[in-house]
Amino acid sequence: MWGRMGRICLVGAGFSGAVIARELAEAGLPCLVIDERAHVAGNCHTERDPQTGVMVHRYGPHIFHTADERVWAYVNRFGEFMPYVNRVKTTVGGSVYLLPVNLHTINQFYGKTFSPAEAKAFIESQARMDIEDPQSFEEQALRFVGPDLYNAFFRGYTLKQWGIDPTELPASILKRLPLRFNYDDNYFNHPHQGMPKHGYTAIVEKILDHPLIETRLGTKWEEQDEAFDHVFYSGPLDRWFGYDMGRLGYRTLDFEGERAMGDYQGCAVMNYGDPEVPFTRISEHKHFSPWEEHEGTIVFREYSRYCGADDVPYYPIRLLGEKKMLSDYEARAAEVEGVTFVGRLGTYQYLDMDVTIGLALDAASDYLAQRKAA
Repeated sequence: MWGRMGRICLVGAGFSGAVIARELAEAGLPCLVIDERAHVAGNCHTERDPQTGVMVHRYGPHIFHTADERVWAYVNRFGEFMPYVNRVKTTVGGSVYLLPVNLHTINQFYGKTFSPAEAKAFIESQARMDIEDPQSFEEQALRFVGPDLYNAFFRGYTLKQWGIDPTELPASILKRLPLRFNYDDNYFNHPHQGMPKHGYTAIVEKILDHPLIETRLGTKWEEQDEAFDHVFYSGPLDRWFGYDMGRLGYRTLDFEGERAMGDYQGCAVMNYGDPEVPFTRISEHKHFSPWEEHEGTIVFREYSRYCGADDVPYYPIRLLGEKKMLSDYEARAAEVEGVTFVGRLGTYQYLDMDVTIGLALDAASDYLAQRKAA
């Protein structure tokens, strides 16, 4: 049916590689999934803390949320999702506020009792309406909420998270953050929100559990000498080309863990917006599994810094001044035969989990259609 039956190689055992491999395997194509780390699920990897029994998101919190019915049905094939609503708090200037910025945040910050209409009119009076086409993060924020809320809730946190002045970051980063004129503090507004009952790693392991899929961990792409029919590459885009035009910018994270008894902070995530506080947030992971009970607890302070050559890349920065290098890499990637670049690192985009899975399903479908037509 398929002609040649050489294997397909999936570089990276995160959601991108696992989903594509599963789709191709179910269509009868043998696949090899490799990852240089010792576990599957990439940065979504979860594991039990041996001392407290808490399910830990080893590379930072991941909350599943989507409006894509196809993706929601897909992940529920491979694991049970429990209801979970992400309600974030932030400590700024000695007070605790609700995020995203909503009517409660606005009233608390300004000491007012605005109605929704009054708050909307007030924020519009504060916003920089003269910025008609925001290009940078700072311009978008000033146009969005005005200088007071920007300096309190966005500027300091952004400086720590990205290590770059907000005037150098693209406006697209802030466009992901909501502003509400009601008391809704659900961070996301998608109809499907949840946490996998047994963690993300168990889901990815189940996706990879197919007789036509071989998973090989602790293995680098550069070490492969097998001839493959096709490669789906979810590693860093610039790494594929040996960084010969320079390194694209990424942020990496360092985590400082602490165990305690009882409830450490009373919520899953507490942001710290003041620039003098060196970490960006504290995550208490027992709160990500509210259906479980644990006497002990484990928290992680999260520090963001520039990603070095030996660090795990988390977020593509996509600096305004980096567009030329990215454009050149993308043009070269489009010309590489037999390779599809996928995932957050392979496409150098900030992608949520549901978008990553949706794009992986599309990539597999496109490849199968092209192969059948060949």
